[in-house]
Amino acid sequence: MPKQVSKEDLELLGELGVETTAKKQAARTPREQRIIAGYEEIERFVEQHGRMPEHGENRDIFERLYAVRLDRLRKSAECREVLGEIDRKRLLDVEDDVPAMAVNEGGAMDEALLEALGVAQNTSSDITQLTHVRSSQEKMAAEEIAQRTPCKNFGVFKPLFEQVQNDLTSGFRKTLKYQDNGEIKKGDFFIVEGQKAYVADWGEPFISSYNKPDRRLRVIYDNGTESDLLLRSMQRALNRDESSRRVTDPTLGPLFSDQEADDDQTVGYVYVLRSRSDNPFIAENRKVIHKIGITKGSVQQRVANASKDPTYLLADVEIVETYKVSNLDLKRLEKILHKFFDPARLDLQLKDRFGFGVEPREWFLVPLPIIEEAIQKLIDGTLPKYRYDPKEGQIKP
Repeated sequence: MPKQVSKEDLELLGELGVETTAKKQAARTPREQRIIAGYEEIERFVEQHGRMPEHGENRDIFERLYAVRLDRLRKSAECREVLGEIDRKRLLDVEDDVPAMAVNEGGAMDEALLEALGVAQNTSSDITQLTHVRSSQEKMAAEEIAQRTPCKNFGVFKPLFEQVQNDLTSGFRKTLKYQDNGEIKKGDFFIVEGQKAYVADWGEPFISSYNKPDRRLRVIYDNGTESDLLLRSMQRALNRDESSRRVTDPTLGPLFSDQEADDDQTVGYVYVLRSRSDNPFIAENRKVIHKIGITKGSVQQRVANASKDPTYLLADVEIVETYKVSNLDLKRLEKILHKFFDPARLDLQLKDRFGFGVEPREWFLVPLPIIEEAIQKLIDGTLPKYRYDPKEGQIKP
């Protein structure tokens, strides 16, 4: 507790001419309080960084705004009077150590920035507070969302989004939870805010004002819009969206093998069959009509009763090719191949032994070399970049 001053001491001080009556602190007006609060924010910046806030595009946005504010405080007689006793660091008397031209250009640029951010220049709050300035999170969100514009050549990208959706449906691609600040590269697909996003292009890398590598991206969205944003802004958008996903590349790795590795887990076989049916159409086109199927067990056992099974055209079959599948989902591979050759699916109706009509769905009018080529592209992960043209009997980009 502070020591009480005795009556005798007060009388002695009075005789010496020392004012002993405590002066009441005049109440600050709301405007004065705002001026002081604004000054104190600048003061904290100086204490934290050991220098004055500076203008310039390479400076943090709030530093630039503090620099604008400090310029105005120095020019305002009212503010200098209010802050006279508070300005112990003499911030209002310090001049920038840069040429006047640079100060004017930087100040004018940041004045424009201040106006663009919604801080009115002719109100009492413009000098004292950033009440109209959005938070850094809001500004990031604005850059990542509001900058979208219609994509004028969306017709070029629409087939890519359709192919990705087909790949997801067939299982050739899948989605994974986006990892914080994960890698983003040209050609990647993501799902953000419920929309598919494609990184169509990117600019040259550079070092940002935060001394971190960055680059400008062109991102196309499946709703026909696009945005020109920074890589780190894209990362923030993906991080902020809890449901964001990365769409995997269309590569499945070593699907098939002629040799078993020690750690391989064989899950089954993809097989190609040729029918021995005496149906006139099948007999005429036997060399180009093939069944593509899967089995977890022996292919020979699977087709042992083919002549009684509508799936095998109610006839014996010839095993043309088999491919061992390791460590992967058989059904997924079958769907991929059937989807790829769907334009050449055999449209044929037969009657089973009870006289009921059946329509086998796993037979295709495709030459064997084309099937082998497709499987090779499936192995190396390039199949989604191609399509099968049944009219020309060729796999095309």
